[in-house]
Amino acid sequence: MTTARPDLAPLTGRRLSWSREASFLPGPGGSAEPPAVVDSWLVARGRVRGLALHEQRFQLACSRLVPGLPRSTVRRFLADVRRELPGEGRWFPRIEAYGGSSPGLALWMRPAPGTGDTVSLWIPRRPDPRTRPGVKGPDLPALADLRAGARAAGADDALLYAGDGTALEAAHSSIVWWRRDTLCVPAPDLAVLPSITRVLLEQLAWAWRFRIRSERCSPDELQRVETWTLNALHGIRPVRAWVDAHGRTVEARVSGRAGEWRRALHARALLSHALPAGGKSAAAL
Repeated sequence: MTTARPDLAPLTGRRLSWSREASFLPGPGGSAEPPAVVDSWLVARGRVRGLALHEQRFQLACSRLVPGLPRSTVRRFLADVRRELPGEGRWFPRIEAYGGSSPGLALWMRPAPGTGDTVSLWIPRRPDPRTRPGVKGPDLPALADLRAGARAAGADDALLYAGDGTALEAAHSSIVWWRRDTLCVPAPDLAVLPSITRVLLEQLAWAWRFRIRSERCSPDELQRVETWTLNALHGIRPVRAWVDAHGRTVEARVSGRAGEWRRALHARALLSHALPAGGKSAAAL
């Protein structure tokens, strides 16, 4: 099993800038501006779910928002990141791409925060404020404000919805919902972040012969069906309660099915050093 380099052990929890010549060094990843693109995933005892898909999403976002970083440079950075993923403990590393006049890349090797089995969602007064919903990075400040609003209202996260009232996702998670034995996902034309955990969940649904249906659903409708949030840190979390803009709480519909799906999703975590190179298709996982 691979482990992080001993000389980097004291630097965990700090940002490490990357260069072709020196690999990782303490310091920011480029300009003084916030990162243009980020991605993160859970590493538990050296195992990761969907690492190649996270790398692919990061590469595609960099090609759109940080064209000053050649694809070959990003690929080499991702290969170096893999070599530094710890083989023990629980970590939530974040990779970052910086634009501007000095494009750069960075690794933030963060200890993983605690995880939860369920989540409560706050429905804010205003619709989705993001400017680039399909990319992880540009709207992080707005999403942090939404999470703060959710916590002030007594919830864990905020539900995002379009101007026409269509539910999109949570501020830090994608959403799916169940209609009996049919797994429902947001319609493909909706402005949501491509979710790696949702890809893995859909693969499980196909393997287990469950129907998958794309839909447009309102927040009011979601409160009447079993809804899950999905992300790389927590995996599957059923929504246990909804909190409206006035602070009123409604208990959500919850069944016992999440446990089996959560265990199956956890089993898809593979040793990072044994995974295929970045940019492989979902089928490779």
